[in-house]
Amino acid sequence: MDKHSPSVLREISYTVGADENGLRADQILAAAFPEYSRARWQAALKAHSILVNQRPAKPKQALFAGDVISGGIEEEQQTQDLPQDLPLEVVFADEDIIVINKAAGMVVHPAVGNADGTLLNAVLHHFPATAQLPRAGIVHRLDKDTSGLMVVAHSLRAHTHLVRQLQEREMGREYLALVHRYVTAGATIDQPIGRHASDRLKMTVRSDGREAITHYRIEERLGDFTLLRVKLETGRTHQIRVHLSENRFPLVGDTLYGGRLIPSKQTAEAAREAVMRFPRQALHAQKLALLHPATEEWLEFECELPSDMQGLLAVLRAQQGAE
Repeated sequence: MDKHSPSVLREISYTVGADENGLRADQILAAAFPEYSRARWQAALKAHSILVNQRPAKPKQALFAGDVISGGIEEEQQTQDLPQDLPLEVVFADEDIIVINKAAGMVVHPAVGNADGTLLNAVLHHFPATAQLPRAGIVHRLDKDTSGLMVVAHSLRAHTHLVRQLQEREMGREYLALVHRYVTAGATIDQPIGRHASDRLKMTVRSDGREAITHYRIEERLGDFTLLRVKLETGRTHQIRVHLSENRFPLVGDTLYGGRLIPSKQTAEAAREAVMRFPRQALHAQKLALLHPATEEWLEFECELPSDMQGLLAVLRAQQGAE
């Protein structure tokens, strides 16, 4: 594939948060704009395309809260990753958009430790035209162990349109989340999120973080567990996982955010076993709503819970029926 493919320049501007003190520009930008790899940001820095406080940024320069990063990054019109024949559940596809039901366990983008076998590689195989788009048309992501709906751009005009919808919070995203504990009522969580001070793999609620708003309501109560319907207003990294954990009802199976709680002795043995053995966070992106980039028709998509979550819920419901 031609590595000198045509490109367009995307202008960026980003203010460093207190939770990012001491990090390099490439680290900050890769987290803030995950549609571009850290290697791409490092290349932009070496090309002097990135400024910090209106001065050329140094690749190894540590940044601090309030620093303003600006400049531009080239959006290559061709994806350099290789297609792979991997299973992909396609919910909808036309010449502009592709809606996918991502399986749990599938990484979205190639990265260190996951050079291939990702959703991006699968999209390139099933939809070769996406090779002409930045990141094969992928404009947002789900965590590896979160299942459910994602939209992928199938044309350059759709890519631009979908990125704008995400930035302006026009896209609707609803999740089903199984959490520990009996949740009394639905609510809105409005707590800023930033990177954890000591564990760089984690995010946390912190006063100097970035705005994060999550709405949830009760879908079903199952003894010491609750099935929630969660709606995102913002889209911070690990937002649902962090907000639910910080409010003391972590996702079942979420090892990073406290979801390996041992069920109470009142929980039936079969239910205890099923919960403790569940291998991932019990989170599924069930609904997706967006404006079609070409027709401007409002589209709504929905997909069933995957079999692992259905099985877990069946065990918990059986316990409820036996009580």
